[in-house]
Amino acid sequence: MKVILTERVPTLGNVGEIVNVSAGHARNYLLPNSLAVVADDSNKKSLDHSQKMLAKKMDVAKKAAEETKTKLDQVTLEITKRVAANGRLFGAVSSLDLSKLLGDQGLEVEKRMITLETPIKTAGKFTAKAKLFEGVESSFSVNVTIDAKQLEDMKRKAEAAKKAKEKAKEAAAAAAEAGEGEGETETPLTEEQKLAEEANKIVRG
Repeated sequence: MKVILTERVPTLGNVGEIVNVSAGHARNYLLPNSLAVVADDSNKKSLDHSQKMLAKKMDVAKKAAEETKTKLDQVTLEITKRVAANGRLFGAVSSLDLSKLLGDQGLEVEKRMITLETPIKTAGKFTAKAKLFEGVESSFSVNVTIDAKQLEDMKRKAEAAKKAKEKAKEAAAAAAEAGEGEGETETPLTEEQKLAEEANKIVRG
């Protein structure tokens, strides 16, 4: 069932938006609470009339969205996460996470308004977009960094792994000279070594 929202309804949309909802939700909640009116495609005159009646409310809502956009365009969200051995975050950063963080800064942006150009599954810099109102969109930055304590631990392990590798090379070279072997052989990396390798990339980058 299509309805025109006469008030901003979280999770649904802004004033003046035409949205699809279940007939029960419309009849039991939206219509009796004056949050929406029926948008009957077969009755174009009624639809146009409803939108004209809402024009002033829509204008106020759009101006509020434009004010939010001005602030949001300047925002860079800083997020600290722990990572796994493969460099992936323990839990991707979602639009809900971003919505909550923006709320902490006094910016009310619902998760449904936020879209990500690429999924945030690793540390790095990302761009998110928010559709605040029809014709009003904002872009803001998201900077995901590795937990400082974990990064220090990763650096320590990376240094230890580097020293261990150097010792292994020296031992392999000595063994080869003594005729005890043909040199160093590759062994599968442990999870800690993988994490150390990832740390090396982060430290170098």
